[in-house]
Amino acid sequence: MGRHVEWGQFSIRRMMNATMMNATTTSVTSRRSFLRDGAVLGAAACALSTRAFGFAGKPQLRLGVASYSFHKFDRAHVIEFMKQLKTPYLNAKDVNDHLPSTSPEATDAAVAAYKAAGLQLTSAGVIYFAKADEADVKQKFDYVKRAGLSLIVGSPTHEALPIVERFVKQYDMRIAIHNHGPEDKEWPSPLDILKVIEPMDKRIGLCIDVGHTARSGTDPVEAIHKAGPRLYDLHMKDLADMKVKESQVAVGEGKMPVKAIFEALNSIGYKGFVDLEYEIHDDDPLPGMMTSFAYMRKVLGEMGYRD
Repeated sequence: MGRHVEWGQFSIRRMMNATMMNATTTSVTSRRSFLRDGAVLGAAACALSTRAFGFAGKPQLRLGVASYSFHKFDRAHVIEFMKQLKTPYLNAKDVNDHLPSTSPEATDAAVAAYKAAGLQLTSAGVIYFAKADEADVKQKFDYVKRAGLSLIVGSPTHEALPIVERFVKQYDMRIAIHNHGPEDKEWPSPLDILKVIEPMDKRIGLCIDVGHTARSGTDPVEAIHKAGPRLYDLHMKDLADMKVKESQVAVGEGKMPVKAIFEALNSIGYKGFVDLEYEIHDDDPLPGMMTSFAYMRKVLGEMGYRD
């Protein structure tokens, strides 16, 4: 307990520093966000200070972060924010300088920085394969391989998918196809993905985004059960209105059936990561993300999961 209190004090000091830094670079800090930050810090101090949950007879559920949540911030901020969230697990995207694909040297530098900070890259993406071009697909697989990763969170077009499958076999690398809801003409729902990939190489699976899944009219819990062993990653978010993209809120403040999602993951023996993808308050995402982590850890604790 003493160690946890120390972490809470450390987090508060770091959050104050981060808030001061944001104030010098943006003019969006308001009294409302300040009050929200204080409430979040209080909740975080009471949250379970654990990185991964496991319980006898259950698979481990590991809470991570999709780096797109920090798309307005550079790598140094990402590392500091991950420490605040008390998780080492990062699904890194080629945005800002999180995991750049511009050159081998840039990729290597990012990987080294995360390793030095004690963070674990779990996957790369979302990576888009927008055209059926072998050279383009190969360059992206080479990038992920150089980063030392074996999982791509990706979105290939239907036309590019056969080429992607060839590289999945050649590189012995998995790809989790990410659904993006009703606006996505390729993969609105996880069920649309399953129909296409069912006869394909088993290393082609799904990244279920529960928010986009709900908006497509598919029950996220049902999708998890149907995906079964082909679920390789999961992006967590919450919505106040399960049909409206713009209604995203911190996890636990909306209508997403979070406990039922965790129960479904447990029932299929899920061994991947639950990555928070927080796409609101992009100038100041950390308070809402801390609220989300506190809620998810609370739910897992109530389910009998322990560090």
